[in-house]
Amino acid sequence: MTEELFDVCDAQDRVIGVAPRSEVHAKNWLHRAVHVFVFRPTGELLMHLRSATKDQYPLCFTSSASGHVSSGEDYDSSVERELWEELGLRGHLEFLAKFPAGPETCYEHTQLYRLVTDAVPTPDPGEIAAIEWLPLADVAARLEQEPERFSPCYRTLLAWYLSRESRGLA
Repeated sequence: MTEELFDVCDAQDRVIGVAPRSEVHAKNWLHRAVHVFVFRPTGELLMHLRSATKDQYPLCFTSSASGHVSSGEDYDSSVERELWEELGLRGHLEFLAKFPAGPETCYEHTQLYRLVTDAVPTPDPGEIAAIEWLPLADVAARLEQEPERFSPCYRTLLAWYLSRESRGLA
């Protein structure tokens, strides 16, 4: 299998090159990613536990679905692909925010989306060890009690989302 290629970006998210995944991660070069928070209509958030075979943050909680934007791909097509590959879900994706690349986002320019659905996900076992549906208050409590069990980017995105939720903006 050929190694995935990523667009290497500058601080303003302009493409400045292309490199293999392993090199981008090893050198902490800025690149692109997408994340989706999947909610049930009743408000529970789908949390996913990363597979033990993941090269970064194995067995840590992360967004419902997430992944890299492949070289030449845009954010919107990437998020649809990742949602389908990881959870077998499709639906109306709402863009929420864009976060700059840095240590708190694993050096990824990150776009966050939300999907509200009552469809039953089909997790990809190569990517996902387990899923849980939790009320946001329970997610927030778990994040506070065990932050090391959450990927750095997920901690950043959750903190932003929980802050908006507490102000009635989510």
